[in-house]
Amino acid sequence: MSLRQSLDLIKMVRPDAGTTAIDHEILAERASSLGAAEKRVGKAVAALAAATGDRDACLAEARKVVWEYFVQRELVGFRKHTDVIQDLSIPGEVLVGLGAISKAPR
Repeated sequence: MSLRQSLDLIKMVRPDAGTTAIDHEILAERASSLGAAEKRVGKAVAALAAATGDRDACLAEARKVVWEYFVQRELVGFRKHTDVIQDLSIPGEVLVGLGAISKAPR
């Protein structure tokens, strides 16, 4: 029996068996990616808190990173962000400007 025939037989007996391994790998990759995004948020918020001079660049970066994190969370299925806002101590000044894009000078 060839490999192709074996896979076809497995799919006939257990249709979901053919995708279980890849589904597990996709979930693991999503979790890893979301964890990395959360670390970027933590670093950006810490950099903003430590900024002494030009806070505008740090604020813009924090807004960008938090926006990306929220979008990624929503794509995975997490619609409410209240808990992570508190857990990561995301300041209100970051939340106010989420999604805003400044015009580049000409």
